[in-house]
Amino acid sequence: MEPQLIIFDCDGVLVDSEFLAAEVESQLLTQSGYPIDPETIAERFAGLTWTDILLQVEKESGIPISASLIEESARQMDYKLRNELNVIEGAEQIIAGLKYPKCIASNSISSSLKMMLEQSTLYELFSPHIFSAREVGTQKPKPAPDVYLFAAKQFNVNPANAIVIEDSTHGVHAAHTAGMRVIGFTGGSHTYPGHADKLTDAGAETVISRHKDLPATIEAMSIWSEAV
Repeated sequence: MEPQLIIFDCDGVLVDSEFLAAEVESQLLTQSGYPIDPETIAERFAGLTWTDILLQVEKESGIPISASLIEESARQMDYKLRNELNVIEGAEQIIAGLKYPKCIASNSISSSLKMMLEQSTLYELFSPHIFSAREVGTQKPKPAPDVYLFAAKQFNVNPANAIVIEDSTHGVHAAHTAGMRVIGFTGGSHTYPGHADKLTDAGAETVISRHKDLPATIEAMSIWSEAV
């Protein structure tokens, strides 16, 4: 009953990019007449694409949101990712030692994924199995389950035999809807009070805050599967 595939989200799980995005997005939204701080962005919208965030904000506030914010966000994020990005502590060492097939399934576009991952050994640890939800399969981003189902198909793995590592409720929902088991992750700098509980409520079976706990957690989930 050991898993046949481990699927990692990228932002907030492998690289500490979610809070950088929250800083940019909160500033742009506040300047557009929708005051919001980075912590609230991280809690409410982590795991969504910037376009989906803008659509949701416009719908609930009635404030017209300029399409130019998409280009401006991309410009500012490119700078931050090249100059301020850190790899999540322990990610490289633990992932290098995993004995299971593995891949990445992310809402980020492939060029951003490559640029972020190449700042460490992570790119070579996963390449070529790095999937952007907006560029593969149905091209539907999370919270749709499609990118996770696409990833499982590439490895000829039943979704029930895959384990996903996710830091956002939207991502957990996507993986759970795909029929996969989920480990929630709260080791990024964007974590907030109640984060673990929200991941559990969304469908995560357990939550960890350190990558070094991942191997034992996977093993424990395998034993639990055999027991039931």
